[in-house]
Amino acid sequence: MDLDDSPETRIQRLIMENPVIIFTRSSCCMCHVMKNLISTIGVNPTVIHLDDEEISALPSSTTPAPAAFIGGTCIGGLDSLVSLHVTGHLVPKLLQVGALSV
Repeated sequence: MDLDDSPETRIQRLIMENPVIIFTRSSCCMCHVMKNLISTIGVNPTVIHLDDEEISALPSSTTPAPAAFIGGTCIGGLDSLVSLHVTGHLVPKLLQVGALSV
């Protein structure tokens, strides 16, 4: 990663390079819950702690941190992640992007 890139460019690169990534603030307890949920399914998500300036560099359609991306697509925050899990849509998404094997 080129440190001369803008925060937006670095964040977009991270989103595209990691099948499951969570962006959070260092003081956010919701990130811990998100990571634990995904980990219990058998996936080790990439977790990136952002400062206040970097938070504003998240794609505009993204909810404020914590924000989870699966396969380059923002799935939202903790509520969205839990909803995907409860409705049975989370595991298929993880399988689809290769973050989870059968």
